[in-house]
Amino acid sequence: MKLCWSAGSACVNGLQLSFEQAGPPQGEPLLLAMGLGGQLIHWPDALCERLVAQGFRVIRFDNRDAGLSAEADRGRAINLPRDWLRSRLGLPTASNYSLHDLADDAVGLLDELGISRAHLVGVSMGGMVAQIAAARQPRRVKSLTSIMSSTNHPKLPPARFDVLWRMAGIGPRPKTREQVIRRSTAMLRRVGSPGFPTPIEYRRQLVGRAYDRAFRPRGVIRQTHAILATGSFEALLPQIGAPTQVIHGLNDPLLRPACGQRSASLIRGARLELIPGMGHDMPPSLMPRWAELIAANAARA
Repeated sequence: MKLCWSAGSACVNGLQLSFEQAGPPQGEPLLLAMGLGGQLIHWPDALCERLVAQGFRVIRFDNRDAGLSAEADRGRAINLPRDWLRSRLGLPTASNYSLHDLADDAVGLLDELGISRAHLVGVSMGGMVAQIAAARQPRRVKSLTSIMSSTNHPKLPPARFDVLWRMAGIGPRPKTREQVIRRSTAMLRRVGSPGFPTPIEYRRQLVGRAYDRAFRPRGVIRQTHAILATGSFEALLPQIGAPTQVIHGLNDPLLRPACGQRSASLIRGARLELIPGMGHDMPPSLMPRWAELIAANAARA
């Protein structure tokens, strides 16, 4: 089924956030929180279509500093290498905003849409945002699904070195659309799911669409800094009372399986699904399984 997305913009915490929604207006609201530097269009149609077909009112949005949403106040100067080291040592780092602010944005968007409670689904950084929102605003979250995410604890296993090297952006910066596409698709291939291969042309088209819609490398830096500055939020997780599903790939080279396992161990009653062959991406061929797990978890609410 081809979805008909209704686009809008809402002022949340002093910032304009771009969002889209599809599905029955009276369906149970399901909010999708995207990961680092991602845009709402990165949510695969193969997932959204299945969720809508199951009766959910699906809402996807651009985090601050991503897509068509507003740029956050630049404020403090950012030194990522220094602050990455500080975060690994468990030392505090001042930042323009934190993951707690992004969680407030997600709940604030629900306020603007007149939604009192919603199912929350987050991937990667968005999974961290969703966990924090579920812990801090338990009455607003009907169910929680955290996918390829983490508790952000500094003692969890780090990303594979070659992935960290790529993420650090070592080497010449891409200057043209084609250079950005090549570099981004190479990164996606490196973190991708060996058991669920994604066609290169699918990746190229998605990266190209994202580039044409909004290319914001500085926003990625600010979001990265927010992750580093937030540090571990493990102390919050026992407060989560919503039915929780944690999904993680056994072949994730960025956020290792131990990261998802740690979240599941700290959230009361959480279910853990470890998927062989899944890396740190959203391959279309894996979306039916994700949709099934999300819907089954929502049914527990």
